[in-house]
Amino acid sequence: MAGAIASRMSFSSLKRKQPKTFTVHIITMDAEMEFNCEVKWKGKDLFDLVCRTLGLRETWFFGLQYTIKDTIAWLKMDKKVLDHDVPKEEPVTFHFLAKFYPENVEEELVQEITQHLFFLQVKKQILEEKIYCPPEASVLLASYAVQAKYGDYDASVHKRGFLAEEELLPKRVINLYQMTPEMWEERITAWYAEHRGRTRDEAEMEYLKIAQDLEMYGVNYFLIRNKKGTELLLGVDALGLHIYDPENRLTPKTSFPWNEIRNISYSDKEFTIKPLDKKIDVFKFNSSKLRVNKLILQLCIGNHDLFMRRRKADSLEVQQMKAQAREEKARKQMERQRLAREKQLRERGREGT
Repeated sequence: MAGAIASRMSFSSLKRKQPKTFTVHIITMDAEMEFNCEVKWKGKDLFDLVCRTLGLRETWFFGLQYTIKDTIAWLKMDKKVLDHDVPKEEPVTFHFLAKFYPENVEEELVQEITQHLFFLQVKKQILEEKIYCPPEASVLLASYAVQAKYGDYDASVHKRGFLAEEELLPKRVINLYQMTPEMWEERITAWYAEHRGRTRDEAEMEYLKIAQDLEMYGVNYFLIRNKKGTELLLGVDALGLHIYDPENRLTPKTSFPWNEIRNISYSDKEFTIKPLDKKIDVFKFNSSKLRVNKLILQLCIGNHDLFMRRRKADSLEVQQMKAQAREEKARKQMERQRLAREKQLRERGREGT
């Protein structure tokens, strides 16, 4: 009897000891956050909490990314967080990043927070040379990044050397020319001075408008083999699927736009792309890792869904967001004009004394 009671007591104390929450560490492009999550939470519960905390409503572009054995993966919305193959020691770390890219940044990115996170992510990819950027465009982009950070150029404040600690150009561009840091700063500043009057969000949008025309912008690359066993690169982006030579990530050998694909199927580690035009050959390929195949499939489905969504009328939610953004922009414009008038009056008053 006593043994049975002791057994029940030890079992009930064991039940009490099982944690009901776990700690999650979230890294965005410009902040870090920690949350206590319930063990039963699904990916969507955590993702929604992060979006609410950031005040971000354009959730369809983003995801929570983690890494398994050097392969990136994204948290699934309908699966428990702890059922994913994530490290079990706390805090569990996820990166809140853009998973899908817009076709037209100016048309699609409505909220300032969305634009800002995209700007930071794309800038990082350009500086880390994950997106190839020619030298002249690199300098122009750097000048918009400076405008976004420092505001209008002022010769009395932004003196020689003010960009000495800034990382603004890809190392490949710097190494191409025999130029000193001072010479690079001079070139960037010449462009920077031209951007007078642009607010942070306007400068970041100009940056993104240039970056979206770069060949590698928004493309996820995967090493694949075709049915002959030839190594190729698959590129998945907002416009479709692209097949590249492994040595050339800029110009695809062939492309399959989303609206010209009849079907993408995946079975037994092999993908099959069936074009709408039956005269065009079916393309079959595979990747060596199951996790990579799953990621390719996710990106294909998500990009195709967004491609179709863009070609329909905006939802009521997006219409409301765009209306609010226009009102906010008009309000800020009036505020800037008011401050500019006050500044002029003060300067005239000083001149008159």
